[in-house]
Amino acid sequence: MTTAASATPTPTPTVAELEAQEARLILSHFTYDDAWALGTLLVELAREQSAPVAIDIRRGAQQLFHCALPGSTADNDAWIGRKRRVVERYGASSFLVGARFRAKGTSFEESSRLDPDLYAAHGGSFPIAVEGAGVIGTVTVSGLPQAEDHAMVVRALERLRG
Repeated sequence: MTTAASATPTPTPTVAELEAQEARLILSHFTYDDAWALGTLLVELAREQSAPVAIDIRRGAQQLFHCALPGSTADNDAWIGRKRRVVERYGASSFLVGARFRAKGTSFEESSRLDPDLYAAHGGSFPIAVEGAGVIGTVTVSGLPQAEDHAMVVRALERLRG
């Protein structure tokens, strides 16, 4: 699991580590300007790595930001939709949902009873949670191995929080 710019694999976080990330990355607010800041930050991070990703940010059903970088394809947009639906359904990151199924000795595909053409519990989609409001949207990256998609979103949210 390495990108063109890195030689070190991204470690796969544990369920506890993923849960701690979500607890730590609750925002005090999330405005249209915040969506733009988060999206442009993700574009910067992706360009630093020459990462062939697509990026999507939504608040509810409204798409606030979308960008496809060189090397990404329409398949990345399909993956974004599948991963985003997992976050919307479970209220947790797509990576965490998949990890919870694996921790139970099964897989999301085997046990969720959801259509795999519509849902994918692969890393890269993260809930946008706001203090006092809960999950209000999603931020999703697709194009790298799932641990790297997830890590890019986490890095961007950490920087956005300051």
